[in-house]
Amino acid sequence: MNHVGSSSFLLAKTDIAPVHEVNPAGRSPFLFTCDHYGRLIPAPLGDLGLPESELVRHIAWDIGIAGVAESLSAQLDAHLIAQRYSRLVIDCNRPPHVASSIPLISEATTISGNEGLSREDAETRRSEIFDPYHQRIEEIIDARLRAGQPTILVALHSFTPVYAGIARPWHIGTLYHRDTVLPPQLLKHLRSEGDLVVGDNEPYAVGDETDYTIPVHGERRGLMNSGIEIRQDLISDQAGEKVWADRLARILAEIETTLRKEAVIQGVQS
Repeated sequence: MNHVGSSSFLLAKTDIAPVHEVNPAGRSPFLFTCDHYGRLIPAPLGDLGLPESELVRHIAWDIGIAGVAESLSAQLDAHLIAQRYSRLVIDCNRPPHVASSIPLISEATTISGNEGLSREDAETRRSEIFDPYHQRIEEIIDARLRAGQPTILVALHSFTPVYAGIARPWHIGTLYHRDTVLPPQLLKHLRSEGDLVVGDNEPYAVGDETDYTIPVHGERRGLMNSGIEIRQDLISDQAGEKVWADRLARILAEIETTLRKEAVIQGVQS
């Protein structure tokens, strides 16, 4: 078993940092996060006992969302903060105390490299991957608030078209819990496209026990926020990523214009 002992560091010298940032000086009110951007595994963990065929599946990362996120950041002049390591190592959108934080089973796949982890092993994964990512998001939000820069948190995700044998009809979903400003705007604009099956808190809903980024960085900070989930077969190549990034950039720009007209957001122009 490729476990890391409590006396060891998780990330090897050859491993890259978990936090990936794009356009940190972006002037857009939108702040994008991408919890499942990458599928890297720290060298000391090997392959977590899995074949490559499993490590490229949706259980390891959010397929296609990296390209969409990068393009959105560029088109909207928005800051993107992303996390490079696989959700199978530690899921950066789960509270660390829940069982799915470091999953033993994902869909129907047993993650043998996660079996028998000590508390120290789990804490090492948290301290070297989870914590730096979320500390960076917190730092950026603090800096934006000090600078008087409006901040709307949008967590970008993708979802598998079939889960546990059940087909999912939605092309895109808006995920939310307590915010009553951004999610209705997103739903209205997405539905007005005319060619989309739009999920309202589908295929997932945001909750304090099932999510981390939106509850902690969005809701507790009092920011407008929403999650966006795009079906993975629609963004499985560069052409699909571009189509969806272009569409979302247009929609989010329209929403920003509306919010500024209604004086919901003020200050720095994008």
